[in-house]
Amino acid sequence: MLAGRRILFGLLATLSFAAMLGLMKAALSIEVGAWGTCALLVLFAITLPWTVVGFWNSMIGFLINVLARDPLSLVLPHGARTGTTEPITSSTAVVLCIRNETPTRLERNLEAMMKGLVATGFAQQLHIYVLSDTDDALIGTQEEQCFNAMAVRWQDRLALTYRRRSDNQGYKAGNIADFCSRWGHLHDFVITLDADSFMTGQAILRLVRLMQANPSLGILQGLVVGLPSTSGFTRLFQFGMRLGMRPYTMGSAWWLADCGPYWGHNAAIRIKPFIEHCKLPLLPDAKGSPRHILSHDQVEAVLMRRAGFDVRVIPQEDESWEENPPTLIEYIRRDLRWCEGNLQYIHLLTMPGLKFLSRYQLCIAILMFLSSPAWIALILLSIGLLCAAPAPSAFMHGPLGITLLTTTLLMWYLPKIAGALEVLLRPKERERFGGGLRFTISFSLEMVFSLLMTPITWLNHTIFIIGLVFGKKSGWTGQARDDHSVPLLIAMRQFWPHTLLGMSLTVAVWLTHPGNLSYAMIMLAGLLLSIPIAVVTSWPSFGRLLMRWQLVSLPEEISPPLALKALDLAVARYRATFKADRHHDKS
Repeated sequence: MLAGRRILFGLLATLSFAAMLGLMKAALSIEVGAWGTCALLVLFAITLPWTVVGFWNSMIGFLINVLARDPLSLVLPHGARTGTTEPITSSTAVVLCIRNETPTRLERNLEAMMKGLVATGFAQQLHIYVLSDTDDALIGTQEEQCFNAMAVRWQDRLALTYRRRSDNQGYKAGNIADFCSRWGHLHDFVITLDADSFMTGQAILRLVRLMQANPSLGILQGLVVGLPSTSGFTRLFQFGMRLGMRPYTMGSAWWLADCGPYWGHNAAIRIKPFIEHCKLPLLPDAKGSPRHILSHDQVEAVLMRRAGFDVRVIPQEDESWEENPPTLIEYIRRDLRWCEGNLQYIHLLTMPGLKFLSRYQLCIAILMFLSSPAWIALILLSIGLLCAAPAPSAFMHGPLGITLLTTTLLMWYLPKIAGALEVLLRPKERERFGGGLRFTISFSLEMVFSLLMTPITWLNHTIFIIGLVFGKKSGWTGQARDDHSVPLLIAMRQFWPHTLLGMSLTVAVWLTHPGNLSYAMIMLAGLLLSIPIAVVTSWPSFGRLLMRWQLVSLPEEISPPLALKALDLAVARYRATFKADRHHDKS
């Protein structure tokens, strides 16, 4: 049955890939010439795998979520049969990996998680570890005081150990490896958390129960969603991410099954095989020097699978959250670190013993970022050929060109579209997101935002990858998690290449074929507006405007669950203040 699913997916993806290439070939005018046609087809072919895979994962996931009576039972063995009352007989470590993070937020989240774990009645089977890689002396002192005090406060209810390394060798993977060498033998499972993670006690124990019920399960990844935020950028970004993750993850779980993903946090790991089989190799950098792997998670997943253990994901939301970057610039910093890490996978494609699907996962992770330079080159070449043509029809046949553009956009954004349709088709889901009208307006805003963001992201990756070729490194730095405004000068310094490229291409089209400018602007508007997008989406007033009208609001903002009330999130305080002011005005 599983083999049939994988064959079906492979056929659908291959046929779609070929059909899209055929559509482009048919749309191009013969006057483009053999070399121009060949170059465009090659570039388009590099972009297509990520597009096609996302399309079919989301299409399949959408159908399962809408039509299946019990979607989870189709993709996660033991998941539907494992309840919430089975006793916890294993020992589990809950590890929080941090680096140069102000302890205030960490303490808030950790206190709430620990209270939830104690409330389950199984705290004696759990041990909290705060694993610090902080190299800032002041923050390190604050950490030590904070978490040692927490350990004393909780010593009779839930064990907590704080450890700070003197260096961050191996980055986060090295942090986890150090934990395994010191304390791994004391536990059966480990729940991995990042500094921005939050899970309820029940969500953590659900992972543990599923691991207990399936001894062949090596890694179990929970679906992670964003915490409600006051930042306008974050609200727009994670609203779309929330919609897209639902069908995409369900569809990929349907056919990837035991070769699933691991995202490095909000997941459960079976410690013994992890220690024995998931040690990461050193990889050469651009100059041939050995370097630790940045994006460790997917590598650990394929190594666990090579050892014969399953790697699976729970493709349903289950009280597992993370905080997302508050500004476009912070998002880029995180994204480029992932970019560098994923491109390191090129050295692992020939690693002996990997499953075929494991090699596929490494390839698709590489193409996630390598397709960006292909997109930028495709835009540059297409506009160059258009401007050089005596008439637009000498570059591309009008109706077929519009069909190609429409189909490509539909396939690229289908994960979010499918997620939105799921919400609109279900009255309870519409209500959770604030009602059908408000949800539709929010989704429309997010789609415009995504359309503008896409070329910005492509150019970021392209510039960064060019830098990597010449030896540039990003490293692993701390992240600004609090809301803040982006000054205009900083935005100009960051995005002048985007603006300059957008302006140059816009002027070129306007001077040669102004009638085609509207089509070109679909890809150029984001580049032209990159500076104001970075600035405006960071304004507190923009975030307050969205909150006031409950736009791009997550369900947890509209109806906060009890677990999140304990965090006293800023968005909840704003809503309380706004309601009080409105009540005062009415009275």
